[in-house]
Amino acid sequence: MYTENYIHTHIQPCIRMYVCKYEITLIMNADYFEIHRLTEDLAKLYSTACATSWFKIAGNKRPSQEEFRHKVVEFMKHFEYTLASFPQTQAADQFREQARKSLEKEIAKVLAGENKDVEKRYKYFVDYS
Repeated sequence: MYTENYIHTHIQPCIRMYVCKYEITLIMNADYFEIHRLTEDLAKLYSTACATSWFKIAGNKRPSQEEFRHKVVEFMKHFEYTLASFPQTQAADQFREQARKSLEKEIAKVLAGENKDVEKRYKYFVDYS
């Protein structure tokens, strides 16, 4: 049986699997940088554009800030569909959990008016539509 020890600076989840009757431990990288980055930029790049388009199509050129924020959040929540498409594995479950926590954090910022990109986009929309 082949065994190798790795020293890491942070705790990493492991998956044990059996190949040809030998136990293999895969050390998974718990760094979810890409997904955290995506959720941080989701409102700016995707959800504000969708919300703005939605209000234009609906003929509402002056939604309240609260309405605009809630519409942005509605589009942010569509990301749940993407997360559901990942495989049903322990690793994917951990990934989804991290992504959802990050998404919830960003949603809270939008609803509290703490996402400067959403606030800037709202002001531009109501001032220049």
